Amino acid sequence: MDGAPTYSSEIGEGAFAPPQSQTGASIAVILPCYNEAAAIANVVDGFREALPGAAIYVYDNASTDDTAAAARAAGAIVRLEPMKGKGNAVRRAFADIEADIFVMADGDGTYDPAAAPLMIEALQRQTLDMVVGVRKTAPRDAQAQDKAYRPGHVLGNRAFSGLFRYLFRAEFTDIFSGYRVFSRRFVKSFPSTSKGFEIELEMATHATLLRMPTAEIATRYGARVEGGESKLNTWSDGLKIFRRMMSFLRLHRPRYVYGLISILGGLFSLILAAPVFVEYLETGLVPRLPTAILAASIMLAAFIIFAVGVVLDSQARYFSETKRLAYLRIPPPAYRGDS
Repeated sequence: MDGAPTYSSEIGEGAFAPPQSQTGASIAVILPCYNEAAAIANVVDGFREALPGAAIYVYDNASTDDTAAAARAAGAIVRLEPMKGKGNAVRRAFADIEADIFVMADGDGTYDPAAAPLMIEALQRQTLDMVVGVRKTAPRDAQAQDKAYRPGHVLGNRAFSGLFRYLFRAEFTDIFSGYRVFSRRFVKSFPSTSKGFEIELEMATHATLLRMPTAEIATRYGARVEGGESKLNTWSDGLKIFRRMMSFLRLHRPRYVYGLISILGGLFSLILAAPVFVEYLETGLVPRLPTAILAASIMLAAFIIFAVGVVLDSQARYFSETKRLAYLRIPPPAYRGDS
């Protein structure tokens, strides 16, 4: 994200009127859905109006209602993913669909389809690999925001986004936004392993690891339609996401993780050894031999952990370079700079 442009747009009436743009690129809209029969038809209609030439795919993620039938009736291409979890649906879609540009959004109607052309234009104009729709709500929609974007979710998103920026040295401000536009080379080089809502975190990590050019655009975020329910559990999903973030940190920055553990272990060893050493200088004796042995053992373990971190860091760099080479084999999006 270093040096990557950040776009913004005023949230207001007519802010996202679809621009008339002849991109010449094939566009696929991916809508992973679980029990969104109440909203999916309107979402499909919205994206068809915003992106008339796009193919709209609805991935029904083991819904128990009429999501698939409603999407099919609205004219979407419906495909089924029986393994529950948003990550499973997105991974399947990325593997199966071929396009130049991919638009991903939720099927609950909270994201504004009219923002998609602006996001696509930014991706092509700057030859980006990912554009994230940062969720914003106009003042007049504050009550709707409380329903769609609950205060607990807002606080959690800010906390996780801040932690991600610190740990991964990135600049994303909304790492959990489900509204994104991708280049083909992002999608086809993305080795997703997430099963659920951690998928957006994994996307941010992938972009940061490969130092992909990315941007953020403010997009309107609204309330769910009547009858729709959030599938996100604040505490259980938050814990899963935190575990996933720590796992990514261990895999991609092992020297940081293992170095921190070794430093803490070394400090604890010194604290244990200090009184033993002072007593030895005063009396020439080591009466607390078990403490001395424990301190020495912890210090030795700290050195070993540090060495393991150095080795794993070399391995992580190798895998990162391998992923980068695979990414570079895929052509970038067509450049559409100022004429």
